[in-house]
Amino acid sequence: MKFLIKVLLSLIVGALCLALAIHKIDLHKSIAVLRELSISAVLLYVLTLVPVHLFRAWRWKYLLRPLGIAVPFRKLLLLSTVGFMAILALPFRLGEFVRPYYVVKTGQSRMSEILGTVAVERIVDGLFIAILFFAAYLFAQLQGGHAYPSFLAISAWISLLGFLGLTLFLGFALRWPKRTIDLALSLSLLRRLAPGLSAKLEDKLQALIQGFRALGQPRDMLPFLLQTALYWAANGIGMWILARGMNLDIPLHAAFAAMAFTGVLISLPNAPGLVGQFHAGILLALGAYVPDSVLSSTGGAYAVALHGIQFVWYVGLGLLAMPFASSGKRSFRAMIVDSKRAAENTPETSTT
Repeated sequence: MKFLIKVLLSLIVGALCLALAIHKIDLHKSIAVLRELSISAVLLYVLTLVPVHLFRAWRWKYLLRPLGIAVPFRKLLLLSTVGFMAILALPFRLGEFVRPYYVVKTGQSRMSEILGTVAVERIVDGLFIAILFFAAYLFAQLQGGHAYPSFLAISAWISLLGFLGLTLFLGFALRWPKRTIDLALSLSLLRRLAPGLSAKLEDKLQALIQGFRALGQPRDMLPFLLQTALYWAANGIGMWILARGMNLDIPLHAAFAAMAFTGVLISLPNAPGLVGQFHAGILLALGAYVPDSVLSSTGGAYAVALHGIQFVWYVGLGLLAMPFASSGKRSFRAMIVDSKRAAENTPETSTT
């Protein structure tokens, strides 16, 4: 029932965003622009996805190493590629369990600890895109050439404050783990309302915090932050290159704003394939930089092309990597079911 509720919620969010995106574009004009999209522009954008993919996979090594987990880069790339496919294809970010599950199968750690490293990734990514979005908003205000709609300005502030709050939680949890957990559970009133659930959640939080060890080790955290910065930089530059290839005349910081706002939007319960949310994020952000006539034609085509190329890239590579990521023949459905079950049953003891 919980799973069905999550799927239903993700579908509702996706449907609302899709309706918003369709409302903002002229389908006939957007299709006409897509028909004129050159192969060279697509290939040039695909080239930028190579460093994006490599940095996104490679940086996980520096979060796993403090846990005593050593995965060869080739294997790490394969596991991450399948995981990226699952994250994109599945609703409600259920694919986040796939990468940790593959590592747990090597017997090097428990699921909850590795999920802690994924939590670090998500929070650091969130902080990066929140800062990028806020910086693009401030830059636009200082230039005076682009007036941000009020909902974008509010979103910039909320996303920045929200992810800064999560970062503070990480810092306190690393320095005072028990006090932080006790405070969080006390404020939630779970200990009084649901003692059994509170005890189970406390055990999982303690294990998750173990995944935050890299935050206290500069030799791991600094390379992780550097590769995260390179990952997002390559992503934003690639989006700008595709926009230029489609004759969408936007400044570089507009591409970063579109990337960041879309990242914030898809952090909500996401629909399968990010359909709707991805397109709405791109169009809403670009609306601050281009006139409605351009947004409804070239802007719509750009959002569709960007999403389509990324979807084919991640799903295609993921399907190719699946046979090599695990021993034996495993269906995609079996992999998802097993990884979700492992995430829900985390009290298993570590083998390290």
